[in-house]
Amino acid sequence: MIQYTDTLTRKAYAKINLGLDVIGRLENGYHQVRMIMQTVGIYDVLTFAPAESGIRISMDGGELPTGEDNLIYKAARLLMEAGGVKAGADIHLEKHIPIAAGMAGGSSDAAATLLGLNELLGLGFSREQLRQLGVRIGADVPYCIMGGTALAEGIGEVLTPLPPAPRCALLVAKPDIQVSTKYVYEHLDAEKAWRHPDIDGMCSAIENGELAGVTSRLGNVLETVTIEAYPVIARLKQEMLSCGAMGSLMSGSGPTVFGIYDSQEQARAAYDCLEKAGLARELFVTSFV
Repeated sequence: MIQYTDTLTRKAYAKINLGLDVIGRLENGYHQVRMIMQTVGIYDVLTFAPAESGIRISMDGGELPTGEDNLIYKAARLLMEAGGVKAGADIHLEKHIPIAAGMAGGSSDAAATLLGLNELLGLGFSREQLRQLGVRIGADVPYCIMGGTALAEGIGEVLTPLPPAPRCALLVAKPDIQVSTKYVYEHLDAEKAWRHPDIDGMCSAIENGELAGVTSRLGNVLETVTIEAYPVIARLKQEMLSCGAMGSLMSGSGPTVFGIYDSQEQARAAYDCLEKAGLARELFVTSFV
């Protein structure tokens, strides 16, 4: 018999890509990637409660649909079907991760839903089983279940944990635009001789705790598409470097840009610079998690 607890609250952390390389395209249309994924301290908060039937999602504000197309809904339904659950769930989302930002906000919410409902409903799925379910929702979901610092390969679901990345401060900036991941991958020229990021070298730098080795290897091949369509991303990167960043990069398919700084004080000073420049709608000073 399933044993229920009353309610459960779980944080859903955003991610950035310290490195993102595309190495091929599969016959099914998916791209093969090699990425360094990193959890950061920006998070949504999800609260779960059991219900007699149905899946109901509520949220602060109204920027996202809460019906069957929502990744939270898909994750809840998938988990309940896999666990043979006949009851329902009420899920409330407190949204803080920027939307359509290249920070896996939807995937992280789905991952938190799998983890949270698994615990709330006492289903007993292992993390590996949850990751196998998660990839059916999205390629980033298995990583969001694992979190931390990791090498992601395949379509993003083949994960190798890495030691924690060197400590630093981050400035994260989301300009007032939304980027379609589908558009970026569809317009990525697989034949183009782009500069591939040194993923193996970054893994070594992380393992050796060398922050300068990480920042000198930041790279994201998707910038070749997104910056051409949205030049503000290049301006954000340059502004962060001008304000003292050791390195700056677009995360995922964009448009979010992050800068890595030696200290929180430097990151806060850069925050003030970017706020005055007016290039970003949302700004965060945070760190790796």
